[in-house]
Amino acid sequence: MNDDLKLAIEHWPFVSPLLSKPQAEGDYDALAGALDELLDILGEDEDHPLIGLVDIIGDWIEAYDHEHRPMPLASGVDVLRAMMREHGLNQSDLPGVGPQSVVSEILSGKRQLNIRQIRWLAERFGVSVETFI
Repeated sequence: MNDDLKLAIEHWPFVSPLLSKPQAEGDYDALAGALDELLDILGEDEDHPLIGLVDIIGDWIEAYDHEHRPMPLASGVDVLRAMMREHGLNQSDLPGVGPQSVVSEILSGKRQLNIRQIRWLAERFGVSVETFI
């Protein structure tokens, strides 16, 4: 048995909580706390010897989040609302979608965006058409 393995076996009871995938919320919370502490220690030093541990814990937290806390997909209308807020626009500022009444119906869910409107919005905001689909 090599010396590194001997050391790992000797210290395993102390480090195993940090090197185990979270199975429940308590595990997740403990890992998130440990990650916060590690990030405080590392600061901006991406060459720090503990960066590998940060990567492992971060990957496990991310995987747990994806499995247990999936992000809801935003609809094209949700994206449109957010972009209007971000750019300080009102319904009349989107003539390529249609008159204010049409924009209002789209934002209220009474109408769906059509492909012409989606293309115009994508060009207007400088994003891909998929953003509004």
